Amino acid sequence: MVAFGALIFPTTYSVQPASLARALEARGFESLFLPEHTHIPSSRQSPWPGGRELPREYWHTYDPYIALATAASVTTSLKLGTGITLMTEHDPIVLAKQVASLDVLSGGRVLLGIGAGWNAEEMANHGVAFSDRWKVTRERVEAMRAIWTHDAPEYHGQFVDFDPLWSFPKPVQAGGPKILLGASSRWVPDRIAAWCDGWFPIHQDPARAKAQGAVDYPAVIGEVRRAWRQGGRSGEPDFTIFGVGTNPARLDALIGMGFNRVVFALPSADADTVLPLLDKYAALAHTR
Repeated sequence: MVAFGALIFPTTYSVQPASLARALEARGFESLFLPEHTHIPSSRQSPWPGGRELPREYWHTYDPYIALATAASVTTSLKLGTGITLMTEHDPIVLAKQVASLDVLSGGRVLLGIGAGWNAEEMANHGVAFSDRWKVTRERVEAMRAIWTHDAPEYHGQFVDFDPLWSFPKPVQAGGPKILLGASSRWVPDRIAAWCDGWFPIHQDPARAKAQGAVDYPAVIGEVRRAWRQGGRSGEPDFTIFGVGTNPARLDALIGMGFNRVVFALPSADADTVLPLLDKYAALAHTR
């Protein structure tokens, strides 16, 4: 069974997270995903992977955890996801507490999409060098898992180092929420097998994929499964793709490739714009 969700940059000028969450749950969607940027450096030296001009919602978006908490308070079953949490912008002890608190208060509904980020100046403002971003990400994920699963966890790495500590509550979900890796490099399969629970790539429009450097989704899914088995992981990895549009043929193709969750793209706009689009997505979802 394929699950369907939606992603939006929530801002002061877009439909508000609580209203959108209610609308999603009423229409039978499984999940709501929110992105993250604490800020965007005004230098704008790092090129945006999505094109030339960076949309203003990137520096206008709400904090995802506060926004998801408002969504949790008005829903009962909707899963609450980050798409994505930038691990280079967080102290892992604090983030472990935030994620666990949201998971407990929502009754175990959190999905944690994570990544390292693309903006070198942004992560430098948080004290992380671009060249270290993936080592930092790995250590912070491992440290969070330790906090979620041990009464007196400790962690000793190059970038994260702490002696035994106490941190409660623990997440409702055993071992913590699923961690979905938002990246598409050749290292993705091994990283997922070692310290994540699934793959969370952004959707590429086939018409523009050649210019952007096409990602072979079926090949990566196959490699993730191979690395997962070789790593001795039990169960199955999660395969979620986000930023999908209204093309039904493309939707069917993505499902056929092996994605078990499709997250539709919503514009950072008001309810009069977003809700009719949500109805179109719901019609697509309910026929599959």
